[in-house]
Amino acid sequence: MKVMVTGHLGYIGTLLTQLLKAEGHDVVGYDAGLYRNCAISEVDPIPYVEKDIRDAEVEDFEGVEAVIHLAGLSNDPLGAINPEMTYMINHKGSVRVAEMARRAGASRMVFASSCSVYGQAGETLLTEESPYNPVTPYAESKLLAEGDISALADDNFSPVFLRPATAYGVSPMIRFDLVLNNLVAWASATKQVYLKSDGTAWRPLAHAQDIARAAVAAVQAPKDVVHCQAFNVGVTNENFRVRELAEIVEDVVPGAATMFAGDASPDKRHYRVSFEKIARELPAFRPQWTVHRGAVSLFETISAMGLSTEDFEGPRYNRLDHLQMLLSDGRLGPDMRYVVKPEEGARAEAVAAK
Repeated sequence: MKVMVTGHLGYIGTLLTQLLKAEGHDVVGYDAGLYRNCAISEVDPIPYVEKDIRDAEVEDFEGVEAVIHLAGLSNDPLGAINPEMTYMINHKGSVRVAEMARRAGASRMVFASSCSVYGQAGETLLTEESPYNPVTPYAESKLLAEGDISALADDNFSPVFLRPATAYGVSPMIRFDLVLNNLVAWASATKQVYLKSDGTAWRPLAHAQDIARAAVAAVQAPKDVVHCQAFNVGVTNENFRVRELAEIVEDVVPGAATMFAGDASPDKRHYRVSFEKIARELPAFRPQWTVHRGAVSLFETISAMGLSTEDFEGPRYNRLDHLQMLLSDGRLGPDMRYVVKPEEGARAEAVAAK
């Protein structure tokens, strides 16, 4: 099957392309290249379209049988940098990808939504049928995209909606703006498990590799199993209070102890999620990670990299800081499109001429 992965150069995309190729698929990518300088290890090269999803055209999807759509502004703090652009990219841009892929003849689209659509929900285990209560532009944009993409479903076009838990773990495009990754990084560098909230909020977690495995299972599943269906992605017993994550990190990082920020307060993002549907309906999805094992892997990787607090808090490994750096450098326009400077264009033309 020819599968296109949008956002293939991202945190999850770099893992997903490897899994799809291992399954024997013909894999192509689609990425704006905003994080081209953020890799910590070699990224598996594949043919790709370098383009903003808001500019997608039918010909970009020629011959593509399935699309796994990961591209977008990638988390709650990043979505808040410019709410209008968050809606334009994550909502309207995603719908455009679906429309162009559908017109090109793709029969399956796996859309990466988020468990954050449940928002401020409390203690009850939430299923795919539970009420939505998004509290951020990011979560709202995902929910809007789900609705508009589902309206495109027909006998020839089958969308699937994955709602992953909060991601963690090592990737060639590692990020430290995710809760477990950030806690392990702080503890590794400072021996402090630094909590910016009061730690009482519930959060489900899933390893980035396991989220990628769910996307593979969804793209390969029979149509009658997944057509226009939503699936929470994770493992039910991997729901934790943030303070419990801190305890795991204390156990993994020698000498680490938890401390709270002076302005620590309850987090509005507070939800526990059931993942029984995906376990039941998509048995090909076999998650392999636990939070504890993931924390060990993160600690080993960070230790080998020798990172300081300046490194993991800086723009290379934090999506919000990276985009703000690109904006200040003039490499990203106010519409959040990458700006090719004249010298870069000249170099690209010279390479193409050889």
